[in-house]
Amino acid sequence: MPSIKQNPAAPPLPDFRNFGVMLRILLGVNLLALAAALVQSAGINETVGRYVDLAAWVQPLLLLDLAVFAGLRDVLRRIDPQIGRVVVVGLTVISAVVLLDFWRFLGFDEGGWPRMVRVVVLAGATAGTMLFYFSLRARAFSPALAEARLQALTARIRPHFLFNSLNAVLSLIRTDPRRAENTLEELAELFRALMRDHRDLLPLADEIALCRQYLDVEKLRLGDRLNVEWEIVDVPADLKVPPLMLQPLLENAVYHGIEPSGDMGTIRVRFARNGDELHIDLANPCFQGSDRQHGNRMALNNIRERLALHYDLEARLEAREETGADGRREYLVKIVLPCRSSKS
Repeated sequence: MPSIKQNPAAPPLPDFRNFGVMLRILLGVNLLALAAALVQSAGINETVGRYVDLAAWVQPLLLLDLAVFAGLRDVLRRIDPQIGRVVVVGLTVISAVVLLDFWRFLGFDEGGWPRMVRVVVLAGATAGTMLFYFSLRARAFSPALAEARLQALTARIRPHFLFNSLNAVLSLIRTDPRRAENTLEELAELFRALMRDHRDLLPLADEIALCRQYLDVEKLRLGDRLNVEWEIVDVPADLKVPPLMLQPLLENAVYHGIEPSGDMGTIRVRFARNGDELHIDLANPCFQGSDRQHGNRMALNNIRERLALHYDLEARLEAREETGADGRREYLVKIVLPCRSSKS
């Protein structure tokens, strides 16, 4: 049996435009400043004063460096990783020296070579410490761990779907052979997608096409009971999303909302771009007799974990039940992702 294909080495430099990365850098550097204040102080009161003095010097430098590294993110990704680390540490040191000279010019700092050497050592050590932290964090998620988790989370089309679909195809072979052939082709595409490499983001158009194929197969079984409304608003064609992100939610919508009710039901799917975010909304009828709590929670937890692996803190997923004006209950899922094109 072949082993799981390994991911390439994780990027050694963090994505400086990622909100989670920015937050970790801010917290990490301030914790280092607090630790330095504790070491240099004899008591709590002195620690607070020293930390305030350090923070007044560190915060402008930290914000300046974050802005510079965010602007240079694409350049840093293209160069050799070792050179990238040197560039990050070097720019941190240079900005610290420039800021110290600025404070000296304004009369807030005496300057001098001893002071300059101390600033260079502290800035370089802090930048190196943060890079080391992000390197350790990247190793914790990849290559094999993240690969195994992604593969396990995406391989989840339920066996009952395959068996029911094959039975539906068998019933059509004599009466409508052309439709049976088309359904088998769609089934083949679905399972080909399951066997695909799921490490990379794919165009949203591919994910929508896959979901339409899945729903076409389900409609073969459920007929007019299954109705789907699609709405796509201002979404670029090259927008990229994690593969098999929406299909498990649609499967839950069919399995828990449409199939057990015996009545006609509508699933609504909406894609809309809002600034630099992609909003995905999915709504389906609630059927109280189904095991919704267990089935939906498993799918939602899986997708949350995949979104965290791909986007860190930049993505979010919310789910809730609501009662409409007509008294009917619906299950709503809302996903918000950062917009990433094929050029990102």
